Formats: sequence, C-alpha cells, structure tokens
Amino acid sequence: MTTTLATGGTTADFQTDMFKTKGGKDVAITAIKHASLRIRYDGLEIQVDPVGQGCKPVTDYSSFPKADIILVTHEHFDHFDRDAIAALRKGGTQVFANPAVQQMLGSGEALTNGESRIVRDDISLAAVPAYNTTPGHTKFHPKGRDNGYILSLDGLRIYIAGDTEDIPEMADIKDIDIAFLPCNQPYTMTPEQVEKAARTIKPKVLFPYHYSETPVERVSELLADTAIDVRIRQYR
Repeated sequence: MTTTLATGGTTADFQTDMFKTKGGKDVAITAIKHASLRIRYDGLEIQVDPVGQGCKPVTDYSSFPKADIILVTHEHFDHFDRDAIAALRKGGTQVFANPAVQQMLGSGEALTNGESRIVRDDISLAAVPAYNTTPGHTKFHPKGRDNGYILSLDGLRIYIAGDTEDIPEMADIKDIDIAFLPCNQPYTMTPEQVEKAARTIKPKVLFPYHYSETPVERVSELLADTAIDVRIRQYR
C-alpha cells in the first residue's frame, strides 16, 4: 500500500508494509528514505532516524503526525536532524539515541550498546552494537559509539541495524521477524556482507536499506535459496 504525505512542497507516495503482532495487532512500516522509516503500532507513532533536508528527497516532517517515540542510531547527518526531531516532538515524546546524539540534542535518553528499556508493557527496546570492521573504514563508525536497535512490539521483533557491517555480535541476535540491514560501502555493507548477516540473523522479512546507489537487487539473488522474504523499498 502507499501513503501520501507532503515532502518539500510536493507529494510523494511512501510504500507501507503491514504486519501482525503475536497478539494480532497491526504494525505498519513506511519507507520514507535512506535510513528514515515510520512505524505505526496500536495508535502510536514511531519514527526512526528522521532526516528532513540532510539527504534527498527533502522530507517535511511537519506533515507527519507527532511522534510518540523517536529512535536515533547515531550523529551522522543522514541519521540525526534536530529540525526533524523538533517538528515531530510533542509533550511526552520519548527520544532514545546513542550518547553522542543525546548530548548534542541536550535531551532524550541515551542508550549504550547492551542497554535496554521497557517502554511500556508491550514495547521493549534494546541497543545493540553497530560498527565498521573493514580496514580503513573503522573511522566511519567506530566500535562502541553507535547503536542498532531491537524493537519489540507485542512480540513482533524488529531489528534496525543502523550503520554497521556484518559484525560478530549479530550471532547473538535471535528470533527476528523483520530486519533492516544497510547496504552501501564504504560506509556499511556490500550485498555479500548483507547476505552473510541475513544468514546469521535469519529474519523472516529483510529490508535492505541505506543503500544509495548500491544494486540491492543483488541481495535478493544471493538469498534466493533461503526462506527470507527480501523486500526492496524506497531506502536509497
């Protein structure tokens, strides 16, 4: 399905995928762009790495409903945008971020790798490592600084990897229903690294994201012999 919202003075159709939680509740995940996505669950609005003008197309977050929860993986311009967060905030909005973003923003709650929070009885959040391992690339995302997140909504487990390569810690990530894995070198993973990560994590559904000019159709080809449902959406 598609959702029409204003972006930069024009309209755009965002692709939305629907899922069911273990308790039968609806979860709608909308692809905005690059690393930015919107999740709707049980009347709640969740925004992940909202960025307005930092990367194209320009997104007018004032046209979105106010967010109940905002997740920020790290401080790079294509993930952290003060103006977008301000446009989405309302009284009671919970912002979770890595420590650097929390300090830069001057508000919200910082989570370090390995920390978790019970947001409410049916919602939990865990911060997991996200970093580069390829020699010469570790300066982009050094170990211990940035977050990936595992968001559980009424038992539906969503892994939002952030900017990372296929790191050893992925072997500890289990029972994932939906995974978002980044696919653009030199900053994140090659299609082959995404394949390795997906075979390790074994999500039911995989969204390659943060892919820029990478031919992500290759991920579908590499995983064709698995039961993983690879879905290509507007995450350039």
